[in-house]
Amino acid sequence: MGATARWELRTGLLFVLPCFLLFLAFRFGPSIAGVLLGFFEFSIGDSPSFTGLDNFTRMAGDPVFWDALGVTLVYTVLYVPLSMALSVGMALLVRRSFRGSRFFRSVFFLPVVTSLVLAGTVFTWLFSSEGPITKLTGASWLASSTLVIPALVLVSVWSRFGYGMLIILARLQDLPRELEEAALTDGAGVWQRFRHIVFPQLRPALFFVAVIETTSSFQVFDLVYVMTGGGPAHASYTLVMHLYDQGFKYFDFGYASAIGVALFVMTLVVALIQRLIIGRNK
Repeated sequence: MGATARWELRTGLLFVLPCFLLFLAFRFGPSIAGVLLGFFEFSIGDSPSFTGLDNFTRMAGDPVFWDALGVTLVYTVLYVPLSMALSVGMALLVRRSFRGSRFFRSVFFLPVVTSLVLAGTVFTWLFSSEGPITKLTGASWLASSTLVIPALVLVSVWSRFGYGMLIILARLQDLPRELEEAALTDGAGVWQRFRHIVFPQLRPALFFVAVIETTSSFQVFDLVYVMTGGGPAHASYTLVMHLYDQGFKYFDFGYASAIGVALFVMTLVVALIQRLIIGRNK
């Protein structure tokens, strides 16, 4: 590299440096501050007081935290497999080009760009005691501690499956057709072609979608806040709802930050497990 090229590179980096520093400050600054705040007792109007692991010890003995974690895990176990299965199914359905295929792809993706607060408001009416779903099924889903989580899962799947479909569809369109055509010539059925040819090559995309959807399910908040507020009787009270209440209702920012740290660690552990199960050797 000549002197002129080095000078141009340094000049370019100098111009980029302010934006890069701002990006680091606003991207990682709040995250680092949130982790550190978990080791302090801090509320509005008070000075931070270092308490060590007291917030985490309190969290370990907090029954509300464990109940909220249980609700979050149930929601995740129901939501992630259903969302991924629907994403794969819809991607396979619109994989081939046919008349109207682009229209269906757009329709399937449309809920992803729809305001979740607006969607939650509409579905709250649909699941209400006077809504059509309640009249059709004879059960008030949002008023039932048994059915409220499935109701939230159905709405979440409707609003999110298009994103996973898009990722999987992009991967499907890159797969070589020769392998499937050869298997078809050898008499392989639809399920055999999918299991032995398509599915192994979808592992990287499936791993990515699994991590994204799991992270989304652990952080579910806005839909719960709009549709149920955590009710009935805390049956839909998720971990992020607990974090929100501690931080913005009781202004216990230290404890709320500790919950956030625990949520991050759990999400990371689950992602590593998914890496071993789905994304190994990829």
